[in-house]
Amino acid sequence: QVQLVESGGGLVQAGGSLKLSCVASGRTFSDYTMGWFRQAPGKEREFVAVITRSGRISNYVDSVKGRFTISRDNAKNTVHLQMNSLKPEDTAVYYCAADSGRILSTTPKRYNYWGQGTQVTVSS
Repeated sequence: QVQLVESGGGLVQAGGSLKLSCVASGRTFSDYTMGWFRQAPGKEREFVAVITRSGRISNYVDSVKGRFTISRDNAKNTVHLQMNSLKPEDTAVYYCAADSGRILSTTPKRYNYWGQGTQVTVSS
């Protein structure tokens, strides 16, 4: 079992920044590909970013490229999502997730473990 706990969400004005963190416990953190997803009211859960076990390679949904950065610190069992130039359409509950596979998957079903989510609200 892997337990994931997100933090860092909140209310921010458009153009502002937030940094989300997700702390993992229970298993060896570096054995997992880590992803961030988000879900807005009435919409399906959407892929945001993913990072390999080593942290060397990452991938993003087109709508956040150049604004969001995913990173990880395996020594601290933590993955971050730095979000800059936030837009109202970024408003959602953000979830971190762990995948025991090695592929940089964008599909929620591939992920084995999920956090409880943290709310991000961007006002216009």
